[in-house]
Amino acid sequence: MSKNLAIRCAALTFVADPFLSDPAKSYHYESDALVVMEHGKITAFGPYESLKDKLPPVCPIKWYKDSLLIPGFIDTHIHYPQTQIIGAYGKQLIDWLNNYTFKAEAQFSDYSYAKKIAEFFIDQTIQAGTTTMMTYCTVHPQSVDAFFEAAQNKKMRAIAGKVLMDRNAPENLLDKSAKASYEESKALIKKWHGKDRLLYAITPRFAPTSTPEQLEMTGSLWAEHPGTYLQSHLNENKGEMEWVKELYPDRKDYIEVYEHYKLMGPKSVYGHAVHMNEHDWERLFHSKTSIAHCPTSNEFLGSGLFDFSAAKMTNRPQRVGLASDIGAGTNLSALVSMNESYKIAQLQGYALSSIHAFYLATRGAAESLELQDKIGSIQVGHEADMLILDLKSTDLINFRLNYAKSIEEVLFVLMTLGDDRATRSVYIAGECVFEKEA
Repeated sequence: MSKNLAIRCAALTFVADPFLSDPAKSYHYESDALVVMEHGKITAFGPYESLKDKLPPVCPIKWYKDSLLIPGFIDTHIHYPQTQIIGAYGKQLIDWLNNYTFKAEAQFSDYSYAKKIAEFFIDQTIQAGTTTMMTYCTVHPQSVDAFFEAAQNKKMRAIAGKVLMDRNAPENLLDKSAKASYEESKALIKKWHGKDRLLYAITPRFAPTSTPEQLEMTGSLWAEHPGTYLQSHLNENKGEMEWVKELYPDRKDYIEVYEHYKLMGPKSVYGHAVHMNEHDWERLFHSKTSIAHCPTSNEFLGSGLFDFSAAKMTNRPQRVGLASDIGAGTNLSALVSMNESYKIAQLQGYALSSIHAFYLATRGAAESLELQDKIGSIQVGHEADMLILDLKSTDLINFRLNYAKSIEEVLFVLMTLGDDRATRSVYIAGECVFEKEA
């Protein structure tokens, strides 16, 4: 197989944050583009007519008609061990965790089982157009090994980490001690962080399932390993927030718990943040903490509605990435998450355009992970992770797009009517890893 490859297709990528600038000027669209890839990187991008005679030797061109090429979707908050409980009936967050999540995660003590789920999960996310994800594993180190091995086989840029829990969960899911969780995480960081395209996220599940001692050690572990990530949950459910107050009576609120243990800052990503006040947003902004917006999960568990207008205030704009949050989330497709985000915003009087939504799933997600110099855009020097969307994936989409008058309208139709059926091809590190059957 040639190390060089070019794709001819209509293409769109973002050059700025549409929440903070004129949306019409935040993206670059080419109706007939050429993207050239060499050794997993993008080496040229522009109009086909301008680049077709400048290709390197032995560089085949793959032409996708009736399609749109965009950066691969980035999922900023997901639980791969919960793949088998998608669509499990639950009343509210804590009830759902106890009845489904913890029981499912206990099975990941078996490496072979974890490997089977990890491989299936990654294949499904790729088919949905996702090329990078930030995922929770389970308390078991072998669940981390299984995931990273599966991602490495696909040459993916992926972020993951062992869950830290030493209280308020079933005995078979608890760390033996705070010290043991520290040592196991440290060994996993040494083994996986920075290997190929893999990155490690230190992962306390959420404040209620960690003792103060464990959170103290978590903060120390993160400080000792610059470049690693930290992921957890924040202000998802009102009952959860009250529980945090009971467990940490010396702290004023949920955020202060994480602040106290030095768990906020660049490369920290917290899921949800649906119950926030102005003081909360200010602290996230000044600490450079990112938020993963999980629309289908928040709806499914009745947790609350994410407030885009508050999050993206121009005087302290919050970094936000789109997320599926499987398994409380109900679909791996970022198109479905965009659709639900639009509805959530509408319920609060905020008009989330297709430009805003696609930004959150690509460049915006990359910025929230501080990876915008590597992924999230079609740009020379970036890693060649790309998605080709089929503009005729269903009869209804094909029919509707006959009446679309702009690329913004095309995107809006895709995000309101589309799902994983719209995935035509997926490229990771310059190689095609999924191609829809004709």
